[in-house]
Amino acid sequence: MDKQWISQLPISNVTKLVRVGGGDVNNAYRLEAGDDTYFLLTQPHQPATFYAGEIAGLKDFEKHDILAPRVLGNGQINGDAYLLLNYLETGQGSQTDLGQLVAKLHHVHSANGQFGYDLDYVSNDESFDNRWTDSWRELFVNRRLDKLRSMILAKHLWTSRDDDKYQRVREVILTELSKHQSDPSLLHGDLWGGNYLFLADGQPALIDPAAFYGDREFDLGVTTVFGGFDADFYAAYNAAYSLDPGANQRINFYRMYYLMVHVNKFGSMYKSGVDSAMNQILENARA
Repeated sequence: MDKQWISQLPISNVTKLVRVGGGDVNNAYRLEAGDDTYFLLTQPHQPATFYAGEIAGLKDFEKHDILAPRVLGNGQINGDAYLLLNYLETGQGSQTDLGQLVAKLHHVHSANGQFGYDLDYVSNDESFDNRWTDSWRELFVNRRLDKLRSMILAKHLWTSRDDDKYQRVREVILTELSKHQSDPSLLHGDLWGGNYLFLADGQPALIDPAAFYGDREFDLGVTTVFGGFDADFYAAYNAAYSLDPGANQRINFYRMYYLMVHVNKFGSMYKSGVDSAMNQILENARA
């Protein structure tokens, strides 16, 4: 990244820029300017609106006192989108505190009583329709699971046998969700172990949201896929916002979804995980 590009940021006197980890989507940098430190995300060849969804989520978190990075700037420089955030110095913290923070997030419900968001979810790999709806089944099954199924089939990553199993699982999900009272909680939307951190003072914070209002079991299902959340997290969450009967079975629906996202994005290496989740859903339905 050259000095001419950096000079167009809404900060001055940048003295240091270091490339850091920013996930699989963005280029990420740590910037120092005077006594201040910043976190910069960039996305080549994208408009500034590429970050609109993340910005909306971060601002909603700030509005409801959910600790997360603050948005300091957003725009496009030389054809590249950027998002400038304050830098969070990291330390060690408690999974109990993290569970309480996520429960606090989920206690925020949509003002209109509906599921969705003001912005659609858009990434380089997929997009999802977040238009407001009264039906969680419509948002989750019709607009997310079914779209992922179509994209996976189009990439020839599923056989007709896989699709037949998906259709059976889909019916189970629709049936079970029809029995469950879903409430539209504010969700992180991508709550895997890489999207939280602890600050230097031990406080937990949430990063990289793909926020929308949905059933809170969605976030909890995502937490179970790649680890990073221990028994203290789930105990603290349940103490702060107790789960409804059958939650452990329904959480498999969201495990399956998240693994389907990874099949679509990274390929067949995640296919066995989806198959395992589908088998578990069908087995639970027979029990």
